[in-house]
Amino acid sequence: MQEKKYKILVITPTKHILGVNKILKNIGHVTFKDDPTYKDIKKIIKNFDAIYTNPNKSKVYIDEKLINLGTRLKVICTASTGTNHININYAKKKRIHIISLKNERKTINKISSTAEHALALTLATLRNITASFDSVKKGEWDYTKYIGRQLDHLTIGIIGYGRLGKLYSKYIKAFKSKILVYDPYKSINSSSVKQVKKIEYLYKKSDIISLHVHLNKETKEMINKQSFNLMKKDVTIINTSRGEIVKQNDLIYFIKRNSQAKYASDVLSDEILNKKNNLLVNLARKNNQVLLTPHIGGMTKEAQKIAFNCAAQKLSKFFKKKE
Repeated sequence: MQEKKYKILVITPTKHILGVNKILKNIGHVTFKDDPTYKDIKKIIKNFDAIYTNPNKSKVYIDEKLINLGTRLKVICTASTGTNHININYAKKKRIHIISLKNERKTINKISSTAEHALALTLATLRNITASFDSVKKGEWDYTKYIGRQLDHLTIGIIGYGRLGKLYSKYIKAFKSKILVYDPYKSINSSSVKQVKKIEYLYKKSDIISLHVHLNKETKEMINKQSFNLMKKDVTIINTSRGEIVKQNDLIYFIKRNSQAKYASDVLSDEILNKKNNLLVNLARKNNQVLLTPHIGGMTKEAQKIAFNCAAQKLSKFFKKKE
C-alpha cells in the first residue's frame, strides 16, 4: 500500500460536517486545529503541503509571514467564496495554488443560507426582536419602545444582484415591498424589481439597503460619508457581504447622530485580526441601533455540508493531478 505523502493542516472546525474528514483523510495525513491562534500556525506551518480553512470564526490571516514559513506549502483551500482571510496576491507570487468556491456556480447555487440570514436580520431589526427580548428577560412587558415597521409600506434597496441579491429580492417580494436594485454589471428584466442606473437614487429612496457584493477595490468602503449624507435618517442597512464594504468610522458617526437609523451585520471590518477591539462591537454593546451576528450567514448544516465537501473534493482533485 502506497504511503500517503501529503500533509494537510485543517484550521477550521470540520468534525461535525458529514463527509469532509473522510475526503481529507483519503488525501493524506491530516492535522486538525479547530480554533488555532496565529502563533499556533506559525510554529507548525512548515510541515504541511496544504491548508484547509474558512473565514468564519478564524483568528488566522494567512499573510506573507505564514506563506514564507510554509516552505512545503503547495495549496491553500478555503470552503468559502470570499478570500479576504488570505493574502491572495502574495500566495500567487509564491506559486501557491488557491482553491475557493467563488466560481463553483453549480455548488453555491444550492446554498441560500446567507440570503435567508439577510432576511432574518431585516425582520429582526425592523421589529426590534433582540432589544424587546432583552427587555422581557429583565422582567419588563412594554411594547411602546419597540414599535416597528411593516414591510409592504417600505422601499428596499438591493446593491448587487448576483446569486444572493436575487435570492434576497425573491424573499422580499413575498412581503410586497417596492424593490430597487443597483448593479451596473447586470441587465435585469423583472416586473417585481426596478433597476436603477444611479446608486445615489437608491440611497435617497430606500428605507432598507441590503448589501450583496464581493469585496474588491471597487466596493471597498463604497458605503461612506457621501453615501450616508444621501440616505434617509431612519434607514436600515443590512450587511451580509464583508465588513470592509462599509467605512466603519463614517457608519458610527452616522448612527450616533441619527437615533432612528439602524445597522444589522453578519460581518466586521478587519474581522480576522481585530474582532475584540472592533469599534462597532463596542458600540453595539450599548446601542440597540446596531445588531451584529458572528458571521453565521452561511453556517447552516445544509450549507456547510455542501460547501465544505465541495472544497475538500477540489483539494483532492488538485493532489491527484500531481500524482
